[in-house]
Amino acid sequence: MLKNPMTIVKIIAFFLSCALLYGIHLANPTFFPELWHVLKSGDLLATADYIRSFGSWAMFFSFWLVLFVNAIGFPPAIIFSTANTLIFGIVPGIVLSVIAETIGVTISFLLLRFLFRSSAEQLIAKHPRLKKVDAYSGKNGFTVMLIARMVPYIPSALLNALGALSAISIKDYVIASFVGKFPSTAIEAIIGHDTVLKNPDPTRLVLVCIAAILLVAGAWYYERHVEKKADAMQKIIDEHAQMKKPAK
Repeated sequence: MLKNPMTIVKIIAFFLSCALLYGIHLANPTFFPELWHVLKSGDLLATADYIRSFGSWAMFFSFWLVLFVNAIGFPPAIIFSTANTLIFGIVPGIVLSVIAETIGVTISFLLLRFLFRSSAEQLIAKHPRLKKVDAYSGKNGFTVMLIARMVPYIPSALLNALGALSAISIKDYVIASFVGKFPSTAIEAIIGHDTVLKNPDPTRLVLVCIAAILLVAGAWYYERHVEKKADAMQKIIDEHAQMKKPAK
């Protein structure tokens, strides 16, 4: 008999996930085979055409698709963020992708932290550098996650696991992921968009890179400001405690 409540929760979560996937299969038996065929082809235009084939539901479908792949960490979200810019335009496509990606990585964060901690620890254990970053993030979680999310082409699964195992709060994780994903998703999507359409526009990339630099500078200033406030508060607490000590 299972006595560990967390084990019971894991089992329930597993069966619910299986039920969801089976429900999708029952609703549309061709969905998974078609999606796999499109992804396996590596053709971004074909991926865009597949999403566009859902008509008025295309944006809704793309949103949930991007959310899902970010929650499970596979396949790379760049495929769909690029497709979104081809279908809906660069700015709407990036905004749609960032919002969906943020929700997806937040779900992954919660699952890894509360349900699959052991699996996340095994993932981090394989990367010595990630161990050091994880320890550092205990104190500077917001800035670390923000900068990490800004770097294009870093697998989300690694950052999700890192965030889940670190001391970063859920609020800082969500904000850092949301803000950090704008420049990285924009760079990936713009490069993919311009490559597919063979219409490079370096101006957009330059503007995104400048915005990323400003965000990093702002994050560094914010972290320093928070540290100074924390140090000042700790100093007041220490002085107050010292005053309460009885004189010898």
